[in-house]
Amino acid sequence: MAALAAALVGCGTPGHRPDAAPRPSPPKTSPSTTAAPTMAPGPGGRAPVFMRATGGDSATAKTVALTFDADMTADQGPRAARGERFDNPALIDTLRKLKVTSTVFMTGRWAEEYPAQAKAIGTDPLFEIANHSYSHHSFSSPCYGLPEIGPEDMLADVRRAFTAFEQAGARNVVPYFRFPGGCYDDAALRAVAPAGVTTVQWDVVSGDAFATDADAVAEQVLGQVEPGSLVVMHCTRSAAPVTEEAVRHIVPELRRRGYRLVKVSELMRQSGPAGLASDDAVTRR
Repeated sequence: MAALAAALVGCGTPGHRPDAAPRPSPPKTSPSTTAAPTMAPGPGGRAPVFMRATGGDSATAKTVALTFDADMTADQGPRAARGERFDNPALIDTLRKLKVTSTVFMTGRWAEEYPAQAKAIGTDPLFEIANHSYSHHSFSSPCYGLPEIGPEDMLADVRRAFTAFEQAGARNVVPYFRFPGGCYDDAALRAVAPAGVTTVQWDVVSGDAFATDADAVAEQVLGQVEPGSLVVMHCTRSAAPVTEEAVRHIVPELRRRGYRLVKVSELMRQSGPAGLASDDAVTRR
């Protein structure tokens, strides 16, 4: 349980502010990636970092992106074989019933374990699939006990995840990458840059990992959301058991407040250069 807890807890690391705005043409990360806005590479060959939307289109004032991390670490196959569930079909069903467009940051190992679900999510126009690595190992340490991946293996790990999505039949795949645990440094940003990805963090922490009180999760999200916010949640039943219930509270209240729920790609399309993570940004899940 401690290892899984580590897999679902983010670590605060400094971001960077490349002087670049989103651009409309996506990089060639995989044959199945869909057209989506990306950011130009940062200085020193670093991948750019997107954290929330600011500036840009005036519609940003009432948009929020809910994102869901479908976590599964490479060595958790035996636990899945014993019946532990790293998926959450009820959450996906609820998002469909509520007509919530959203982005699922999926690990390649998750897509291999649940290929039918990965295909269903990745061919539904409500959703887009983004890359959360193949292994869910740490790209920067310390990162709450996650197993480490060497710098020489980082790029291959990202590309392996895109391959897993393609093999599962997912088509709505975007060239975005979220570091496991949210942990990264300059070396990690340089390592993943050749994949052509824009890295995506968040500014609203849901606190749904290992939570037992859906109301508390909903209150935490609703108390932090601002125009252009990007919320991190989880699509992992065993480790985030109340997320689906929390979403049933969060979505109607956001809509009552006048917010429109969008995918990360739309949030990024609306944003200006200030959407990049700030140098002193610290994000915790």
